[in-house]
Amino acid sequence: MTDLNAFDYHLPPELIATEPTQQRDQSRLLVLDRKSQTISHSSISDLPQYLNPGDCLVLNDTRVLSARLFGVRKSTGGKWEGLYLGSNAAGQWKLMSKTRGKLLPGEIIELQPAHQRSEQKQLFLIMESKDEEGYWTVTVQSEEDHHRLLEHFGTMPLPPYMRRELATDEDWERYQTVYANQPGAVAAPTAGLHFTPKLLERCTQKGVGIAHVTLHVGIGTFKPISAETLEEHKMHSEWCELPQVSADLLNATRAQGGRIVSVGTTSVRTLESVAKQGPLTGWQGETDIFIYPPYQFQAVDCLLTNFHLPKSTLLVLVSALAGSEFIREAYEKAVEANYRFYSYGDAMLIL
Repeated sequence: MTDLNAFDYHLPPELIATEPTQQRDQSRLLVLDRKSQTISHSSISDLPQYLNPGDCLVLNDTRVLSARLFGVRKSTGGKWEGLYLGSNAAGQWKLMSKTRGKLLPGEIIELQPAHQRSEQKQLFLIMESKDEEGYWTVTVQSEEDHHRLLEHFGTMPLPPYMRRELATDEDWERYQTVYANQPGAVAAPTAGLHFTPKLLERCTQKGVGIAHVTLHVGIGTFKPISAETLEEHKMHSEWCELPQVSADLLNATRAQGGRIVSVGTTSVRTLESVAKQGPLTGWQGETDIFIYPPYQFQAVDCLLTNFHLPKSTLLVLVSALAGSEFIREAYEKAVEANYRFYSYGDAMLIL
């Protein structure tokens, strides 16, 4: 059994990035070479020099929804806050909910637009039932498209450590990747936030392929591990897709001796979910894959990733790829060198 404390580390609070860098490609890059067991300092703008012609970058093109909601309880007038997690076949929403006092089934929430809108709308949610993990199933009193309702009433769901209730204009731009295309995430695939169109162009000019996958980042990616051992932790499922055109490109990359370079842990989980079932081929569905040491990677050779929270499933995943001791050493060096951590922070490249 693997003790979770093996994936803990000390992070000075001042190293948590609460704002993005001035430009996306200004982030620093810690480069881990597994073959030589060396660690070096670089910059995201230098990424192309670490890639070879014939390699392939894998980008998660999910788009973050305006999933953070505010409202008022009709019964008490008390403030209410929620996080949209998805919807079921009947059109009901699944929400995390926070309010003072006990919320009862049947209660009605009147949503309030998080930002000023010229068009006045009303939207009521009926709280139907709460599951064993505390998530609510909610009936929405509207026939309008859910994503459009979220755009009107919601705001960008920034992580709590950014310490601001409402997303700024800068957040609306910078907490999406430049290639975000498929709406559905409640958190950004943060390794992709470093890319600019120009940086992607420089990669392709070097002969590097680009494949897209989609994983709608949900509660499963960032939910803390509550179990004492990794084997006991159960991931929430998240929807993902490997398009056939991407599968073909990745198979051709491997066949010609190129490396599959995953941008972010969500791209890793998508590819490994498909590879568990056999050769890479077009696939979509729910995945609850939890990657922890020892794990034999089948579809990923290298990884570009941000620095992750202590004792998180993401830190466990990168430890499975690079080795726990090597990752511990890298994190210690990153702290010593004042790297910026978490969503708006710097990056690590595992070769």
